[in-house]
Amino acid sequence: MTSLRIYGGIAADARPRAVNAAAAAFLLAGCVVGPNFKKPAPPDVTAVTSHAPTATVATPGITGGAAQRFVAGADISGDWWTLFHSKALDALIDQALANSPDLKAAQAALRAAHEATLAQRGAYFPSVTGNASASRQSSPEVLAPVPNSNTFQYSLITTEVSVSYAPDVFGLNHRTVESLQAQEQAVRYQEMATYTALTANVAVAAIQLSSVDEQVRTTHALIDTDSQLLKILRYQQAKGYASGLDVAAQESQLAQAEATLPPLAKQAAQLHDQLADLVGAFPNQVPDGALALADLQLPTDLPLSLPSALVEQRPDILQAEANLHAASAEVGIATANRLPNIELTANAGSTALSFGQLFGPGTGFWSLGAGLAAPIFEGGALLHKQRGARAAYDEAAQQYRSTVLMAFRNVADSLAALEEDAKALKSAAAAADAARITLDGVRRQLKDGYAGYPGLLNAEQAYENTQIGLVQAEANRFADTAALFQALGGGWWRRTDLARTDHGQ
Repeated sequence: MTSLRIYGGIAADARPRAVNAAAAAFLLAGCVVGPNFKKPAPPDVTAVTSHAPTATVATPGITGGAAQRFVAGADISGDWWTLFHSKALDALIDQALANSPDLKAAQAALRAAHEATLAQRGAYFPSVTGNASASRQSSPEVLAPVPNSNTFQYSLITTEVSVSYAPDVFGLNHRTVESLQAQEQAVRYQEMATYTALTANVAVAAIQLSSVDEQVRTTHALIDTDSQLLKILRYQQAKGYASGLDVAAQESQLAQAEATLPPLAKQAAQLHDQLADLVGAFPNQVPDGALALADLQLPTDLPLSLPSALVEQRPDILQAEANLHAASAEVGIATANRLPNIELTANAGSTALSFGQLFGPGTGFWSLGAGLAAPIFEGGALLHKQRGARAAYDEAAQQYRSTVLMAFRNVADSLAALEEDAKALKSAAAAADAARITLDGVRRQLKDGYAGYPGLLNAEQAYENTQIGLVQAEANRFADTAALFQALGGGWWRRTDLARTDHGQ
């Protein structure tokens, strides 16, 4: 790296030469080697999926059963979770945004990257250094004394002001700042990705926890029904009305129902603890049952971003683009390191035998100098570093393409999931309706004496099983809706506290 050192207190006749040298250096600072970064073109596709989704089927009268319509080109709300109209969900996400250590760590990383960029920008300007020293010396008498006063013991006081400047002849500093700015942007979009993932993960975790809690309650009811039916069959066996095979079959049915309960309880506990972690709290600080599926409303109008908009919205794509930009600047840095460096130096100050004599007649000194250094033989190190930088750029370009492909895959998967979720909910609701009709019919038959109590319990057992499937289907629609908002970028650009072009320090 080239450097210019200019020291304060230059004599009047030397100042024009220093100014001319500095002006020449500035004139030379127009050559920036290395490639100029070009923003990748958007994907040459007109749609995210092979078929344009329009709307999902509806299941009236069921939680989460509304039809969802996909609106091409619609923007995403900065607080999309409010579309579920759940105060409990809003409170959980607000708590997560305020307390999440992951989000706070991402914000701190952005501040650190911003300060690193500002620090490197300082190389554009001269640096000024002041020096002062004092010493007591004794010269050997066999030599002539150093001071003109012919003394052998004396004090030496020196003050000096230094100014240094590095003309950016081949753009080394320019490319270094460019790389750091791109790295800062990458960290910024990492913060956006953390924000987007946090809001979506809180919503999905809360929805899944509510679903599992409901499944646990339904499974308890199913176990109670199976237990009652087993008691009846054992009584009938004792009276000779039921066989041992009937009892064994019901014992197996009860055992299967009981076996499903511990995994559900385990999943509920883990989801509860995950939710506590996401909102920045300890497990005992988050109450159970914070959200109920019945309290949620399914958003009916869903945005569907165009491909050109998706690459401008997804934080991971923007981060990959910033990494590509940084890799491009690194090629310029490696190229500039192979070129000559210019060093201009000057200093001025005063040396005296006492403080009172400083800056007096005959005590001043100054010097100007210039140097040129160029690498001649480095064992091929600089050449291979340049080639490595180009290879790293190629790697970043492929990583960018991979990130874009993954983003489109995420959106396509979410759209397909929502379409199939709607169909699954319709089927689960039809099964639940059929089981309920059967149960109602058995109850009437029991009242009129045409059916026995075991038949009623069997009908209740079938109905409770369909309720578990229905709850799972309802939760899937809500969770996959939240996943779509995340896949489309999460709407961070609509939030004034996030969508800024710089760090604002």
